[in-house]
Amino acid sequence: MTQHILYEDNHLIAVNKVSSDIVQGDSTGDATLADDVRAHLKETYGKSGNVFLGIIHRIDRPASGVVLFAKTGKALSRMNREFQEGRVEKTYWAITEQPPDPPEGRLVHHLTRNRKLNKSFAAPSESAGSKAGSLTYRLRGNLDRYFWLEIGLETGRHHQIRAQLAAMGITIKGDLKYGASRSNRGGGIHLHAREIAFTHPVTGKEVRISAPPPADPLWDAVMAMCGEDR
Repeated sequence: MTQHILYEDNHLIAVNKVSSDIVQGDSTGDATLADDVRAHLKETYGKSGNVFLGIIHRIDRPASGVVLFAKTGKALSRMNREFQEGRVEKTYWAITEQPPDPPEGRLVHHLTRNRKLNKSFAAPSESAGSKAGSLTYRLRGNLDRYFWLEIGLETGRHHQIRAQLAAMGITIKGDLKYGASRSNRGGGIHLHAREIAFTHPVTGKEVRISAPPPADPLWDAVMAMCGEDR
């Protein structure tokens, strides 16, 4: 766990989720990232009994990247408010099979979740049970047969990025559920929660946390384009 910790103080802890982790328990009954973080806190600080850990937000299981948890009730309630009010900056990277046209823009859709299929569908107009979702995107680079997109997530709907990109004919590498041509080894997809920025719920200072993407040739190429070492 230690190598995945990106940030920690008395109120918050952020970790770099790998694509196989699930943030919170579901019908699979698989062990969760939240359980791992609780175990880390219990062992590191010698805590007995139940350890408080607030789940502030989630990212899709096959995606990777930064996930923020609260270590105190005060931090949880205040961060929940920041997310609800749209005051948290969320930046994602995606490697896709098609380039966006135009190469930069903003997408606004109404998203409907199909729980039976565990899938969301993005449409231009409102329908029963749909929720509005918006994001910005820009093409940042070409990677041989793939394309690197940077996405600013303005809302937080179920499978939002995957569904909205699919609605404009763009599939994320490895994402069979939303139309990719083939799966990735290990079942993950090339969608990464790169950065989160917010006002600290207790100190009031601005915090920006970045997560390096998984090590593979495509993400390594992206990091090289950024001029960053792993």
